[in-house]
Amino acid sequence: MDLSLDHRFEKDNILVGKLDDLINWARSNSQWYFQFGLACCAIEMIAAAQPRHDLERFGAMPRASPRQSDVILVSGTVTLTMATRVKRLYYQMADPKYIISMGSCANSGGPYWEHGYHVLKGVDLIIPVDVYVPGCPPRPEALIEGLLELRKKIREETPLRKVS
Repeated sequence: MDLSLDHRFEKDNILVGKLDDLINWARSNSQWYFQFGLACCAIEMIAAAQPRHDLERFGAMPRASPRQSDVILVSGTVTLTMATRVKRLYYQMADPKYIISMGSCANSGGPYWEHGYHVLKGVDLIIPVDVYVPGCPPRPEALIEGLLELRKKIREETPLRKVS
């Protein structure tokens, strides 16, 4: 009878690891996103959720309320009028919360920033952005890559350690 540690783990189906890793694994594989589609990039965001690209196979599920969401997908031109609403919805989300800025308009004002006084010069001026997805409009594959980058970022966090 072999009582070595490896044999016992195989027999009893025991997994040893850090609790931080387990929490991060669960959070990174269930990114519930709040759709904030403001312009033409929203069409690509919707296309990414359709069966051809299927964001749900990556654990990303759309939610209609910021209180049930982990991620905000800001896609499109953010006007100064809309900026206050984006900020309000950001503060309604529970921690931890993440932001993906999708498209050149949300990232930096797009083609409207120079001549449009009403356009915010990037959503990162009002809320902290975790991942930028470039393009005008970005393809659904680019959004999927952005979600995978956010997944990597979440897995590197240490949620159980206090930050001072």
